[in-house]
This record gives sequence, structure tokens and C-alpha cells, in this order.
Amino acid sequence: MSTPEIVSYEPATGAEIWRGRPCDVDEAVSRAQRAWPAWAAQPLATRIELLRRFANEVREDAEPLAVMIAREVGKPLWEARAEVDSVIAKVESSIRAYAERTSQRKLDSALQGTMAVRHKPHGVLVVLGPFNFPAHLPSAHIVPALLAGNAVIFKPSEKAPASGERLARCFYRAGISASVLQLALGGPLEGQGFVAHEGIDGVLFTGSASTGISINRRLAARPDKLVALEMGGNNPIVLWDTPKLTDAAALIVQSAFASAGQRCTAARRLIVKGTLYDAAIAEVKALADRVIVGAPFDDPAPFMGPVIDASAADGLTESFLYLLSNGGRAIKHLVRGDESLPFLSPAIIDTTAMKERPDVELFGPILQVIRVDDFDQAIAEANRTRFGLAASLVGGSPQDYNRFWANVRAGIVNWNRATTGPSHAAPMGGVGLSGNHRPSGYYAADYCAYPVASGELEQPRAAIGVGLR
Repeated sequence: MSTPEIVSYEPATGAEIWRGRPCDVDEAVSRAQRAWPAWAAQPLATRIELLRRFANEVREDAEPLAVMIAREVGKPLWEARAEVDSVIAKVESSIRAYAERTSQRKLDSALQGTMAVRHKPHGVLVVLGPFNFPAHLPSAHIVPALLAGNAVIFKPSEKAPASGERLARCFYRAGISASVLQLALGGPLEGQGFVAHEGIDGVLFTGSASTGISINRRLAARPDKLVALEMGGNNPIVLWDTPKLTDAAALIVQSAFASAGQRCTAARRLIVKGTLYDAAIAEVKALADRVIVGAPFDDPAPFMGPVIDASAADGLTESFLYLLSNGGRAIKHLVRGDESLPFLSPAIIDTTAMKERPDVELFGPILQVIRVDDFDQAIAEANRTRFGLAASLVGGSPQDYNRFWANVRAGIVNWNRATTGPSHAAPMGGVGLSGNHRPSGYYAADYCAYPVASGELEQPRAAIGVGLR
């Protein structure tokens, strides 16, 4: 069984922008298996050169690629351009990471031999891409995987196939074979087919926790298959003592509403010290009221565009109403101006009085506010989640931050910084339902190759000194 057809629509207009047939899973895997040995045998310098050519191809195609991303997923053009810049930067970052984290080592060993440590690629890796960053996040897996010598099957999100196709063309123009980096279009059925396929050696996934758990469950009995999961979060941002509430409000709005809240690192919960509450919430609401929501190419440029589709907008609306009817108090209502399009306003709701706050990732522009009285309560509230991707402390003293860093369970812990926008030079991942202890970003090199320890002598030299007649 396969997906009948893949169709992509512009969130901002509803217009169709791309249509295509899904791939043949078996053929894609077979083709990658045939191509992999020759690619793995290439000198590392050759792979580096080809990936640098890929970066140059992205530079040449930067504006058309940004326009396609903006159209297909609805993000403002300025943000799509920043995503393309991230794709380019990922190449040199991956080269540095590979050299640092998978470097070859030789040590002296007994009998004047050596002990060598080198790394090998796994083989055929499947990259399942998300829609929110349809070029940058797949590249964060693809580039280090290719660099390490793996063949890659890239299945873009069925909500962003056109962006994935345009990205793949940049690899091909750089001289990387369409068998070594294979574009495999499809929907959930094709994704499930790749995960279950006997011929793949690993799955690199960025997306929702529910899908990641499904992948993990499917491969739980296959320790021979690599699984690297980068999932979402119910991320806290804690506001503590600070005289700079205007700056704090800007960090909070950036964290909660950038990309229409469709970032895995977006702040979902604002935890506020009670004595700051009134002044701080007034600042945050005033700034959120000024946020321009619009189409990607509007002038003036919007801060945020629509969510990905009507289904997502409907689900977020239902979630906001659930919070409202179960003890939440609206500070800024979620507004959908046109029921036929998925544009949503930023929304803020106080959920302090809720007896049971749902521990879910609301993947959109909804910020829940929780009022606390002391710092221990703030830390406990930040940790009241099964997720553990990102957390930020805004304000507070160095001693407060030390306590926060030591006690908050998350893979990204920031101070006076937004929860979003992790560095290319740092790992990107979390704990709990946010990942499986295989962070991407700079540490993607760790899961794209495995270490091999080798004891080596130029001639055999051994004797058995005990236990012989």
C-alpha cells in the first residue's frame, strides 16, 4: 500500500503549488544499497569537497529556495532566508564536528604494536524531515551522514515536498549522486515502509513525539538499527527578578511566537514570579498585541505567518478552548480571522488555576502562563513535563541560574536568551519525550559513524604460556 498522490498547498492562500507521485520504497532502498559502498570508499577529502560544492549551490539558489520555503510552509520571507543561511552554515559546522568528534587516534600497545581508533559509516540511513524547517532540519542529518560515508534516503515531510525537492537538486548539481542522496517523496505510509525495511541501517528523525515513539517502538527489537530521534517539547521559560522587563518581554515573545510557535524549541509555558506578574504580563501582552501576522511576502514584513494548514489551526483552536473551559483565564485570545485559512493570532492564557495542565506540545502560537511564589516552585513547575528539550531563565542572579541549570531537566538550558535558535556549534536535543539521547546539531557526527577499535601488529606475534601439555 502506498500514498496515492502527494499534493502541497500554500498555507497563506490555499493554492496548490506542487503535485507528485510517491516513491517505491523497495526500489529506493535497493538503489541506495548499491550506491553506498563506492561512496563510503571515497576519500574523506572528496566528500568534504562535494559538500562544500553543495553549500555553494545553495548560495546560488538561495533566493528561489527561500521563496519556495516561504510559500510552502507559510513562514515570512525574512525567516525563510535565515533558514537557507543555516543550511549553508551547516556544512562547515559539520566538517569541524566530524574532525573533532570522530578523529582518528593511534596509541602504543603491547609488543610494540598500536591501538587504533577509527570510525565507519553505518550504511543506508533514512532521514525523515519535518515541515517547519523543510531545508535546515533535514540538512542537519543529511550533511553529517554523507560526510561520514553513509548513503542517505531523504523523505521530506508530505507537507513540504517541493522544498525538499529543491534542496535535493542542490546536492545533485554539486556532483553528489542521486543514488547516494536519494529523494524519496511520500506520506506516512512510505515513512513507515522505510522504518520497517530490512535493508536500511538507521533512521534519523525530526518531528513530533508521537511519531518518534512509533518509530522507536517499531525498531525496539532491532538493536542493529540506529535510531536518532529529535522531537518536540513542552518548554518552560522562567521570568525572575529583573528590572529589564521590556527586554524580557521581547525574549518571551521571540521564544513563544517565532515561526507561529512551530518550533520544537518554542516556549510553551511562561513561569512568572508572583511579584513581577502584573507588570511582566502587561509588557508581554503589549508586545504580543503589536505582532504582525501575515502572508510571507507582505509589506510591512510580518513577524509570523500562518500555521501549516487548516487541520493544525483547528486543533490549536480546540486546545485553547479546552484550556479556557478547564480553569484557564484568557490574557490574549486566540483569533482566527479567516476560517478558510490557517492564520492565528498569538495567544496567551493563564493556567495557574488549572488542576491538571495537559502535558502536551501545542505546536502553535499559544503561551500558557503559570504564577509561582518562590524559585523552588518555579523549578518544580519547569520540570512538570515528560519532555525535556529547552528551558530558559530570564532574569535572576548568577546563583539563581546555577540552581536552574543544575536542576532543570532539559538538553538546552539558557540564561537571558530565548529558548529558540540553538547554536550550530552546540548539540541539539533533549531528554524524556524530546529525544533518545542522540542529540543532533554539532553532535550529529556521533550517530552518523560508529567507532572501531583495532589492535595492530605488522607481523603475528603470540605465545600461549599456560594451560598447554
